[in-house]
Amino acid sequence: MRHTSAFPRPRAGLDHTGTVFDEIIAGVIEDVAQRAARVPFREIKAKSYDAPAPRDAIAALRAPGCGVIAEIKRATPCKGAIAPIDAPEKLAAEFVAGGARMIGCQTERRRFNGSLEDIRRVRQAVDVPVMCRDFIVDPYQIHEARYYGADMVPLLVAALDDNRLAGLVERIQQLGMTALVEIQTPEEASRAIGAGARVIGVNARNLRTMTVNRGIFGEIAPGLPQGTIKIALSGVRTTADLMAYAGSGADAVVIGENLVTSDEPARLCRTLVAAGLHPACPTAR
Repeated sequence: MRHTSAFPRPRAGLDHTGTVFDEIIAGVIEDVAQRAARVPFREIKAKSYDAPAPRDAIAALRAPGCGVIAEIKRATPCKGAIAPIDAPEKLAAEFVAGGARMIGCQTERRRFNGSLEDIRRVRQAVDVPVMCRDFIVDPYQIHEARYYGADMVPLLVAALDDNRLAGLVERIQQLGMTALVEIQTPEEASRAIGAGARVIGVNARNLRTMTVNRGIFGEIAPGLPQGTIKIALSGVRTTADLMAYAGSGADAVVIGENLVTSDEPARLCRTLVAAGLHPACPTAR
């Protein structure tokens, strides 16, 4: 793609194996290049500086208990379309009424049917921080996310070399947002810490095999530095799942598919939030 900054070209994963993950990253790179051709980097950068100030995701994540980050997601690479969400702002408002600490908006379009416009619509409808859920490989995307109203942006260690990871963490922080640095192995945890991550997410879903291992959080999270905000991603279906993550030190969990496919998503959100605040929940004590 045509370079949009002084950063080096990203590597689509640290080992190319032709997986769905690699295909997603390749598609993201193509999509960013197309958007940058329509709106140059300098322009999107200027627009991001004019956006309303970010909300404090760190404060939200440090609140008592194990919080729920409710994710708005229309599709997954494994299952295809899962939920026809025409009004993300209304669903987000229901989640917040149910006690969700933050809202995540999946914005990758090819495999998740996402849209950056969802961030704008959701942010106008709720008063909690909003997270852009995407595969970030270029500074252009960070400024886009800020322009559309994101308060937190994820970075996948598996998709970035060390220099780019550290540079993107710094750029996110310079814009007043919070970086959620996602990992899946102890080695990636070390790289995240070295890049200056304050918020680390452990994803139970292996992005190359698409299998889920809920135990990986408990293997990695206890070894993270004191003061690190720890988020569990994938694998939460029930209150027992949330409590298990909380027992291993999770400050919050990201829940998407089970919420958006529920017959009563707001009620399920309220139930999960209540579990995270219950005195029996380890992080609520």
